Amino acid sequence: MDFDFSDDQYALRDTVRRFLGDKAPLAYVRSMFDDPRGTTDAVWRGLADLGVTGMLVDAGMTDMALVLEELGRAVHPGPFQSSAVGAVSAVAALAPGDELLAGLADGTTIGALALYEPAARYDWRAPSTRADGGDRLTGSKAFVPDAVAADVLLVGALDADGALAVFAVDAGAEGLTVEPQETSDPTRKHGNVTMQGAPGRRLGQRERDRAADVAAPMAAVVDRVGVAAVLDGVGAAQAALDMTIEYAKTRVQFDKPIGSFQAVQHHCADMLQAVEMARSGAYYAAWAADAAAPEEAHRAATMAMAFAAEALPRVGATAIQVHGGIGFTWEHDIHLFYKRLLTLAQAQGTAADHLEELAALVL
Repeated sequence: MDFDFSDDQYALRDTVRRFLGDKAPLAYVRSMFDDPRGTTDAVWRGLADLGVTGMLVDAGMTDMALVLEELGRAVHPGPFQSSAVGAVSAVAALAPGDELLAGLADGTTIGALALYEPAARYDWRAPSTRADGGDRLTGSKAFVPDAVAADVLLVGALDADGALAVFAVDAGAEGLTVEPQETSDPTRKHGNVTMQGAPGRRLGQRERDRAADVAAPMAAVVDRVGVAAVLDGVGAAQAALDMTIEYAKTRVQFDKPIGSFQAVQHHCADMLQAVEMARSGAYYAAWAADAAAPEEAHRAATMAMAFAAEALPRVGATAIQVHGGIGFTWEHDIHLFYKRLLTLAQAQGTAADHLEELAALVL
């Protein structure tokens, strides 16, 4: 198994890195703190023009992994994961011929998954949100990523027969309320969604006598979103490591760069080990999502999320520690990466949640 990248893949990575450095540097990231959408039309259009918003229609998660890592390296605040990974994967899995997929792919439509509910933790398979016989939805969803930026929400709900289904609900629909939800990471936008008879359109068609089973394809979609979060975290952790090493080379204490002190070297070595192990797990999970059996793809995603949810936030914390007092200030950029990595610890479940799932799979 060869995980080296092709020349085309390296070119893709470099193109995305140049675009983000030019159009969405850290000054841009800070300017988006108070913007509930987390993106400007120009930057979103630029990503779409690169072709990366529709990559999962024609390519796979392995190629997308390069894009996601670069977005994490830039702590990009836009709705890319929600739309280009979550929404595209869901529509492609449930209704590949739906006209919505074309809009998501070319970036003219921004989508977001609305699966999790208050007090239900990460159990998306048994929602309390329900749709009546006319496909009008009533219920609520919590901490929906990029809910405010979305033109369409893909809502998990039980249909009139009590079967799990996914419905497309247009932003601005009657009976739909979306409120921004503040979190510890201003580069990640979330919202709470309430529906009171909001009209939805079911993705895919159920068979005449029984509801089509959407749990299996949606489980694969949820895993893809989790792997995307890990890849983003790998990029953020790599950037934090690079910044920390550079700081250790230039910060002088007792007439020596602090990087010459063994304790600081150990910190940096531990950070490097965590980043490389997380990257290996994430890229294997991305490959498995494209090429492995569903059982192996789920196991690989679970392993990657279990490790990253614990190890990568620790990379961010160590970066803050090595930077010392300056790392705690609002003006220094290192805290942006720390907060980004903190959100990874709860993105799709905690490390303990993923380890319990992994134990159930192997035992």
